[in-house]
Amino acid sequence: MFVITADQIGSRTAPDRSAPMQAALQHDHGRALALPVDQTAGDELQALTDDPATALDLILDLARDGHWSIGLGIGGIRSPLPDAVRKATGPAFIAARDAVDAAKRADGRFALRVEAPRADGDAPERRRAGHVEALVRMFLLMRSRRSDAGWEVAGLVADGASQKQAAKVLGISDAAVSQRLKSAMWSVDEQVRPALVALLGELDEQTAATGDGVDGGDGPPR
Repeated sequence: MFVITADQIGSRTAPDRSAPMQAALQHDHGRALALPVDQTAGDELQALTDDPATALDLILDLARDGHWSIGLGIGGIRSPLPDAVRKATGPAFIAARDAVDAAKRADGRFALRVEAPRADGDAPERRRAGHVEALVRMFLLMRSRRSDAGWEVAGLVADGASQKQAAKVLGISDAAVSQRLKSAMWSVDEQVRPALVALLGELDEQTAATGDGVDGGDGPPR
């Protein structure tokens, strides 16, 4: 399972952004979540899913907003699931807590941690998680350099519009759309997303195969 824990940056001096972000994430990704997006301590948000694509999309949406330190934890969850994310427990939640704490000091404000069967930092699962973390972080940093114009046209194309249709909506030429997509590195985005989803899925499978699991119920859902 994937646990995303997000903590608002500069919450003591900025408006509370938790409620609108919670609603947006639930609206966009609710069908793929194990439980509704939850607000836990203060301005902190948590989400739980077994789908690596949804986990990545949640991370990308939070990073795009620009106001969150984002931790991703991968591991077992105590079963049966409660009725709210804030009541759930298990190694994935511990990993997510460690991850969000690390994210506050990291480039891209993102970190990834996994449940590992051994305490040493050189466990294969942790080494692999470090590799995936670096790739996700690089992807987030690349996207952070995208201009508002680039986000606008990329959003239209991501929603299924052709370049010609996007040009009509934006009132610009086909060539201008093409240039904006190039500047936004949209082709790289399209290639990197499925690769990261596959890596996250493999990491989840590896963690499930080697993790010790948790007590209670019939074992941790994966």
